[in-house]
Amino acid sequence: MDWRFFRNVLLKALFLFVVLNLLFAAWNPAGLGKISAYNHLFPGRRRFPFGENPAQAYNLSLFDLDAMFASHEIAAGPKSADEYRVVLIGDSSVWGTLLRPEETLSGLLGAAQLTVCDGRKVRIYNLGYPTISLAKDLMILAEAMRYRPDLVVWPLTLEAFPTDKQLSSPIVSHNASRVRALIQTYNLPFDVNDPLLRRPTFWDDTIIGQRRDLADLARLQIYGVLWAATGVDQVYPADYLRAQTDFDTDVSFHDQLPPKLDESKLAFDVIEAGIRAAGETPVLIVNEPMLISTGKNSDLRYNFFYPRWAYDQYRQTMTEQSQQFGWKYLDLWNIIPAAEFTNSAIHMTPAGETLFAARLSEAIQLEACSK
Repeated sequence: MDWRFFRNVLLKALFLFVVLNLLFAAWNPAGLGKISAYNHLFPGRRRFPFGENPAQAYNLSLFDLDAMFASHEIAAGPKSADEYRVVLIGDSSVWGTLLRPEETLSGLLGAAQLTVCDGRKVRIYNLGYPTISLAKDLMILAEAMRYRPDLVVWPLTLEAFPTDKQLSSPIVSHNASRVRALIQTYNLPFDVNDPLLRRPTFWDDTIIGQRRDLADLARLQIYGVLWAATGVDQVYPADYLRAQTDFDTDVSFHDQLPPKLDESKLAFDVIEAGIRAAGETPVLIVNEPMLISTGKNSDLRYNFFYPRWAYDQYRQTMTEQSQQFGWKYLDLWNIIPAAEFTNSAIHMTPAGETLFAARLSEAIQLEACSK
């Protein structure tokens, strides 16, 4: 009797487990990531969750865009009447690699306590995310519009433009349905059937198939307690490899060679899509500062990312496109001394970020007061 009893219990448990998985997959509950302890039990994060060392950084990378927004301070509540809301989108330089939250571009702009001409207080939200892709930025921008920004500031750089890397960012690949909708809505020149855009199977939608994603959602809440207590959201090493300043004689850029940069291989369409996604909200496009080397072969390359010929043509094209399409465009590529970059040609020290923030604060107030 005992063995039959245990056998029956096991069989019923297995049956229930299978049924729950099938129901979960059939229901495919969207929006689980919107259920969050952030902005309720503890404050919202000042930047999106991202990290590969959660035990030390109290942070982790995940692909659920709903959960990322729900954990962020922008989701704390409705915009107040006296708030002029600015969202920053972009790459790891905006997110703030090696920078504490108060040292980032958003942190410094917020500390400046800017006001606009009608008396509203400027509130800055850091929606940068560490991968370099305009398509990733567009996806985040489109979601950010739910939070009624008054201005979108979009720092970017040439490395974000090559069409061959637009869909390769993991967060883009794992949000394939959002990206396909953007491709179709804005008639972008990408294949909605590109294998880089995941197509989950029925099995992938079961509890077992989503066990990693579900575990990440739970861990994000747990790390929120530690983050709220410490303010730590990334590892700050005492030493790190500095950005490269000496180069070989290679002058290629994504398999392109001089003298002519092929604009058809650059995703200018995505910028126009971002402006359309923002609707009536103005978008300030910023060619972000970068390291300009004076080391070996610096007459051929500005830095690790860019041969001079390619970057110079990109800057000229950006200026021409801005004038042709009426983009609000600010070119700040060379305003930061080379000594104020850290482990990358686009990652700055707090002093470099301070210089950048000073120039941007002027542009934000000018834009806000132009209406």
